[in-house]
Amino acid sequence: MQQGKILVTGGAGYIGSHTALALLEAGYEVVVLDSLVNASREALRRVEQITGRALTFIEGDVRDRVCLDRLFSEHPIHAVIHFAGLKAVGESVAQPLAYYDTNVNGSLTLCQAMQQAGVFRLVFSSSATVYGPNAPVPYHESMPRGRTSNPYGTSKAMVEQALEDLVNADGRWSVSLLRYFNPIGAHPSGKLGEDPQGIPNNLLPYIAQVAVGRRPSLTVFGNDYATADGTCVRDYLHVMDLAEGHVSALGRLHEPGTHVYNLGTGQGLSVLEVVEAFARISERPIPYHFASRREGDLAAFWADPQKAQRELGWRARRGLGEMMADTWRWQRQNPNGYRSEINTPSQGTSQC
Repeated sequence: MQQGKILVTGGAGYIGSHTALALLEAGYEVVVLDSLVNASREALRRVEQITGRALTFIEGDVRDRVCLDRLFSEHPIHAVIHFAGLKAVGESVAQPLAYYDTNVNGSLTLCQAMQQAGVFRLVFSSSATVYGPNAPVPYHESMPRGRTSNPYGTSKAMVEQALEDLVNADGRWSVSLLRYFNPIGAHPSGKLGEDPQGIPNNLLPYIAQVAVGRRPSLTVFGNDYATADGTCVRDYLHVMDLAEGHVSALGRLHEPGTHVYNLGTGQGLSVLEVVEAFARISERPIPYHFASRREGDLAAFWADPQKAQRELGWRARRGLGEMMADTWRWQRQNPNGYRSEINTPSQGTSQC
């Protein structure tokens, strides 16, 4: 058993639940804090089923200081992996205050509670959007943060800056900033995957819902970008690779300071390339139509992942075919996501 417990905020969400699974498989004890606003308790039940291990679930909001203080007083937390937040670029343009409140205020409240509890190890879920719209590709960690193009990216950049300032002010802190690219896929069991509420904001769950018959067609935002086929190019990586990256990042937290890593494959794929790959794997037609560009989207970006390979021993191991097959298996086995299950508390659950 690994030393201490790991608190995973937002651990019932898509990336958080896969990371909780990876932590349990690596021998850690896990405490999940999630408000269930954009997540499902069923995901954590399935994590326990897959791993054969129990975790502790606390229903609460990362902005609730009373809840956090109670959590830290009741559990010997060794380190925190912080996912809790809002993540849709387009939504952030329409609702900036909600993004700054949840993402920035929530992170500051968490750090205050950690400091009070004497917990100084943190892995932060950041984003490649902090490089800004004018950064040359591939993105690498030595680049400065740029002028972000949407409130979601700005909220991540603000938290990064606050964490760097905190580390500089107090040498007890060790913080890893993990800059994600575009996670897709699902656990190979088909029991755990991405289950967005309402119309999906991300490409793969939208494609999968079209393939399974939940939606008539895919909307592709923009076909006039300066790319090979006119659609956006992104660095897609398997969510289990991303989850394993967080486990690797925990191993770096014995060193005080700020540690910044890109988590990506280093290869860019266009929207239409992903659509075609999913159609091949699923053997289902994916009808789509073009719409105007979505505000805040960039034409193309991908990672330089060499630093994570060199310092963490981490790299993305799963290819595009595996990402598509795992997504399709999840969607085919769970055509309505987790919605057929009831979001009720169970053993190991408490509420703030």
